[in-house]
Amino acid sequence: MDVKRTLLSWPVVRQVATGDLLGRGPAVTSRQTRELAPRTSTADRVVQSVCPYCAVGCGQRVFVKDERVVQIEGDPDSPISRGRLCPKGSASEQLVNSPGRQTKVRYRRPGGTEWEDLDRDTAVDLIAERFIESRRRGWQDHDENGRPLRRTMAIASLGGATLDNEENYLIKKLFTAAGAIQIENQARI
Repeated sequence: MDVKRTLLSWPVVRQVATGDLLGRGPAVTSRQTRELAPRTSTADRVVQSVCPYCAVGCGQRVFVKDERVVQIEGDPDSPISRGRLCPKGSASEQLVNSPGRQTKVRYRRPGGTEWEDLDRDTAVDLIAERFIESRRRGWQDHDENGRPLRRTMAIASLGGATLDNEENYLIKKLFTAAGAIQIENQARI
C-alpha cells in the first residue's frame, strides 16, 4: 500500500497543530488503529469464572463466540481481584485453545514405551483399584506397642488450589476416611 507522506502527516506536526502536546489523543493514532475493534465486542456471551492457577481465586470474565473462548479478562466485580489478573491468569485462555491441550486420558503401561488412549471409565477403575490395593498393602493397624493406628502410609494427597473450599473439604474427608495421614494442599505450601 503506497501512502503519500507529507510533512503534515507526521505525528509530531499533528500533535502541535491539534494541541495534543502529550501525544495521547487522535493526533498520534493511525487510521488502522482507529478501525480496530476488541475481540470482546464480538462475543456472543460473557461467563464469569475463577482463575485456575493459584489459591487466590481471581475473578475472570470469559468471552465466548460461537461456543469458543475468544478472550479472558479480569472481572471488575470480583471482590478478590477487582479486575486484575497476573500474567498467568491473563494467559489462561491458552488452557482452552492451545493446540497441544490433551483432551483424552493417556496411559502408558508399566514398562511400556508408547502412550495409549483410555476411556474415562477404564481410567477411573484403574485408579480405584490401585488406590484400594495401595491402602491394603500399606495398612498399619497397630504400632509395635499394640496401640491402635488405623492408618496407611502408602497413600498421600497433594491437592490443587484450583479447587474451591468445598471440593478440598470433601477430598480431605475422603483421604482421612481411607486412613491417609499425609494430606497437603498447594495453597499451604
